[in-house]
Amino acid sequence: MNNVNEKIGNQKDTKLSYTLVMLLIGVFFLIPAIGVFLTSFRTDTEISLHGVWAISGNVTLDNYLGIWHSESVRIYMRNSFLVAIPATAISVALGTLVGYVLAKLRPKGSNFLTLFFVSGLFIPPQILLIPLFQLFNKIHLYDTLWPMIIVHSGYGLSLCSLVMKNFFKNVPDELIEAAIVDGASEPGVLARIVLPLSRPALGALGTLQFTFIWNDFLYPLILARSETAQTVMVGILNMAGQYSTAYGAQAALSIVASLPTIFVFLVFQKQFIAGLTTGAVKG
Repeated sequence: MNNVNEKIGNQKDTKLSYTLVMLLIGVFFLIPAIGVFLTSFRTDTEISLHGVWAISGNVTLDNYLGIWHSESVRIYMRNSFLVAIPATAISVALGTLVGYVLAKLRPKGSNFLTLFFVSGLFIPPQILLIPLFQLFNKIHLYDTLWPMIIVHSGYGLSLCSLVMKNFFKNVPDELIEAAIVDGASEPGVLARIVLPLSRPALGALGTLQFTFIWNDFLYPLILARSETAQTVMVGILNMAGQYSTAYGAQAALSIVASLPTIFVFLVFQKQFIAGLTTGAVKG
């Protein structure tokens, strides 16, 4: 009995330790966000004179009103949606097909194909910047949205195919075989049986991919020159002038730019959490 009580006490201590560690990590990442939020309601003069964390009773919405009426900001936001939505859809769709083939159809050389697709996760994106820049410039796609859509669709395929393959491996083969016996084709099995079961994984992948692509700064900076093809992350940088920086406007745009990813997470949070914990539950 004492051993049982001691074991329960140790579990409670471990859980408390994990909770405290996660709380500290959360506070560590939350503090900069709070600073940005407070800065967005202050003028550049106040920020320059008193710093970010100075307590001030003067609250202004001019920074938000400024970006609301800015044509450039509307272009940046539009471009981000035009890149993130198609690239997310393409990478998740192709990753689903690849994962299903590798997990259930198991063609010859499936191990090599798995390694081939997963190898993209180990290639730093910085290595391909110059070749991609030269390629898109040569085929006259530079300074358009297409390079970013193509690049993110390709990079996302590695993660999506790996996650979906591991998820499909947990789908019982007997369920698929029964559907085939009833006359269903492979596309029919995928569409009517496997995909409905894959909603948690698809929700998690879609949320992650959209967040990664939306927050990307490197490729829009390199593959787009004009604001007509730049995304909102580069737009935040563009608010820094040669001799001065609009800190308040940058902070306000940073807050606004974070809203779509927060909205996507709130909409798909159940699928996101279920998708991340499915493998742990099925062990």
